[in-house]
Amino acid sequence: MKKITIYDTTLRDGSQAEDVHFSTEDKVRIACKLDELGVHYIEGGWPASNPTDHNFFREISNYALKTARITAFGSTHPAKKTPENDPNLQSLISAETDVVTIFGKTWDVHVHDALRTTLERNLELIFNSLAYLRPRVKELFFDAEHFFDGFKANRDFAVSCLKKALEGGADVLILCDTNGGTTPLEIMEIINEVKARIPEIVFGIHTHNDSELAVANSLIAADLGAVQIQGTINGYGERCGNANLCSIIPCLQLKMGFECIPEKNLSLLTSTAHYVAEVANLGAFHRQPFVGRSAFAHKGGIHVSAVRRNSRTYEHIVPGVVGNKQRILLSDLAGQSNILFKARRYGFHLDKDDPFVLDLLSKLKNLESQGYEYSAAEASFELLLNRTLGRARKYFTIDSFRVLESKRGREEEPVSEATVMVSVGGMLEHTAASGKGPVNALDNSLRKALEKFYPSLAEMHLVDFKVRVFSVGKTGNYSGTASRVRVLIESADRTSQWVTVGVSYNIIEASRQALEDSLNYKLFKDDQEKLTRAIKEAEKD
Repeated sequence: MKKITIYDTTLRDGSQAEDVHFSTEDKVRIACKLDELGVHYIEGGWPASNPTDHNFFREISNYALKTARITAFGSTHPAKKTPENDPNLQSLISAETDVVTIFGKTWDVHVHDALRTTLERNLELIFNSLAYLRPRVKELFFDAEHFFDGFKANRDFAVSCLKKALEGGADVLILCDTNGGTTPLEIMEIINEVKARIPEIVFGIHTHNDSELAVANSLIAADLGAVQIQGTINGYGERCGNANLCSIIPCLQLKMGFECIPEKNLSLLTSTAHYVAEVANLGAFHRQPFVGRSAFAHKGGIHVSAVRRNSRTYEHIVPGVVGNKQRILLSDLAGQSNILFKARRYGFHLDKDDPFVLDLLSKLKNLESQGYEYSAAEASFELLLNRTLGRARKYFTIDSFRVLESKRGREEEPVSEATVMVSVGGMLEHTAASGKGPVNALDNSLRKALEKFYPSLAEMHLVDFKVRVFSVGKTGNYSGTASRVRVLIESADRTSQWVTVGVSYNIIEASRQALEDSLNYKLFKDDQEKLTRAIKEAEKD
């Protein structure tokens, strides 16, 4: 099997995305996760540029990484300095990493306009910088910045930059599509000409995604002999981002016959992608190929029917190989196959001709026509399924509730109070509580009434709360401030997380529905766990 090395630049290039910021601690945590995944190089940052990167190299030296080599990043020395008196190059040496990557200009426009020097002097900067670093590091890479644009503008000069880098001692020359505007056909033509002009070249690829081609361009380069691919987790990076390693790695390994990370580690890809998104404080992109929540989600009834017979009909790989999983969604597009699949997942083996299936499908389509979204709120669907089957207890009934909002002074925060009347096992509880906002007040009041009966409710907490405004109805009766809203509440306890839904033109009522379902689901889940334990104990006896 052909081998190729993965060079991750999430901590440096990825952090240049406008909505991404990593602390030193964040960088250390991500580096350890990338090492666990099995990447070969982790570019830690530019030690001369900021204290965060400087501190990272000091901190990461305390960790014994298993596979990855930490890389320091910098530039060729300025035209008016020498390598010996350039703080940038000195900081790279002070970082004490085994690997150093420096970039240099290969586009004549940048040499004239950015560096404001001559083409001849730029060649000296490349050679002098690399030659100075060569005896001081174990591995040395040269990023040929803007190489493809430079080649298209002045191919002789761009190639001469590569030759100078080789003379200076670079182990691998990284061809960079820094502006992200090169097409796969151009990548192929340029790389083939470079190989013809420099037969001994050992090269890698670094692409940006400004034309949505970063992954394709990286794969083309790999097919043409690149030994190293640079990119970021989730494609984070400046402007439209960098080449997405979460797509590149499985394409190389599963489709193109390359070995880039240990085979057993491929199943860590999805969890790594989600972990980095969490540390970056960004929502995971659900429709991201391979690792996204929707990557193997099926909604249409015909699709689900086919997938039930053979998952290959609508899945290009087995989801578990990359640590993902198949999901069957429920919506107004759902058919009997969706219902049967979901029911089987929850332990109900039903026949497609069962009247229950038609009844549930009718209810589902009616509710979703009102705005309910069960593809996102699977806990609410599970309750609906079990209620329709008559297999879910009625844990409590909210007989009435009232929420009051008041504001006592211009500078004071509004005060929220909620009063509820709840029936539990024939007993009526009348409670009141305040909270930070009306939904929190209602939640506090319900818990105050219910926890004496169901102490386990104290274990659950809110994870996320989303509100979506939408208009429904053939005559457009709901619009503007009178529109319906859909509330999704994500809750969690010590062992799991679940999402519930509520819909109304009144945001408090929609929240009440989702909150009530969330509390009911927690109690239902607890009952199922007790039943499972009881069955296991009985089997032991």
